[in-house]
Amino acid sequence: PRSPAPAEPAAPAAPAAAPAAEPAKVVNSFWYSDRRVALWVHSPSMGINVQVQILLARDWNSKPRDKFPQLVTLDGLRAQENQSGWIINTNIEDFYKDKNVNVVLPIGGESSFYTDWKSPDKGKNYKWETFLQKELPPVLEGQWRSSDVRGIQGLSMGGSAAMMLAARNPGFYKFAASYSGILQMTSYGMPQAIQFALRDGGGYDSMKMFGPPSDPAWKEHDPYVLADKLQGTSLYISSGNGLVGPHDKPSDIPVLATNYSGVGLEILSRVTSQQFAIRLNQKGIPGQAVYRPSGTHTWPYWQFELTQSWPQAASALGLAGDRPACRVSDAFRKVYDANRRQLGECLTPEYGVPGGKAQDFRNARIISGPKGPKMVGGGIGGAYVAAGGPGGRLGKPTSDELPTRDGKGRFTTFERGIITWTPKDGARVGR
Repeated sequence: PRSPAPAEPAAPAAPAAAPAAEPAKVVNSFWYSDRRVALWVHSPSMGINVQVQILLARDWNSKPRDKFPQLVTLDGLRAQENQSGWIINTNIEDFYKDKNVNVVLPIGGESSFYTDWKSPDKGKNYKWETFLQKELPPVLEGQWRSSDVRGIQGLSMGGSAAMMLAARNPGFYKFAASYSGILQMTSYGMPQAIQFALRDGGGYDSMKMFGPPSDPAWKEHDPYVLADKLQGTSLYISSGNGLVGPHDKPSDIPVLATNYSGVGLEILSRVTSQQFAIRLNQKGIPGQAVYRPSGTHTWPYWQFELTQSWPQAASALGLAGDRPACRVSDAFRKVYDANRRQLGECLTPEYGVPGGKAQDFRNARIISGPKGPKMVGGGIGGAYVAAGGPGGRLGKPTSDELPTRDGKGRFTTFERGIITWTPKDGARVGR
């Protein structure tokens, strides 16, 4: 086992991100693997460091001068402060490994709807729209090789926000997807329902988000009201209907799941998503609306929709037909054959690195070294990238990944050092 990761005519250019009054900056980073990195980005508007993880594009290592489309992927109402629900609950990291897109995962924002709140609540000065639209894009596009070809997607609250942000910033995103989002926020009873959800989702007050239901801010952030602003954006809308589905446990009433809150929320999503789709149709705006015959408000369904929407997202982001085109290098064949199950399929052709060659596979890389080609991946692979990779202070690998003496950890030796991984400490560089 490897050391695990701790987890037509030319279209007009997308609008540039409006500059923030004060630029955001990266204050820290951590590499989970050679294709997943966590950044802590200081947000001047919120006065905090926001963690943003990036699942790096397939050709990130093999084409170091290229930029890649970006796909911002938003969390749900109960977003955690330390990790994206997408990482915790789905196979998102594995799904995108062979896709040539930078998947951007903002961490945190519980109950925020990823918008700028009127006033702080529970000690948090939410200015998420400013962060996502003005502060973060220059970091991604200036420092992290993301192009201005952008998409946005999310589940539940994040689905609402994906459509809202795309509508409030016309042309900024080529693709927007809502999986079980609430897409009509100002119809009768909806502000009250959202207030209930915020209270339940962390004790937040919607008055501090948009003010009373009569405040214009509600309509200014309602995807239904803003639908005409989505002309030209590729749209994907999906929802279940609250009935028991393949990922639900049936209750005593056969058609209902035991996930009662998930039943109610998905019914609400279905009704508002249908109304939103009707609104798009009335405006002559195309959108792919998918209504599933069952399913509640829960993660397995959102993972499914993520995979189902990818062909549309890929087309909108200029990646239609993109596939890994490679074969295992002759020089690396012996190592590959010995570690086939651990490496997974080939993702890139052989490419040059300082002083040698490398090739990327689904789960690790093979890198040439003074003692022949060696496999580097997982948490050790992340620490190796953080240390500069083949051109850095450690040099090239001199061993495959081996077990520690106590059998609890793993280590790989390099020309000028060693990286050891343990369950307690993760991956650490030593001499």
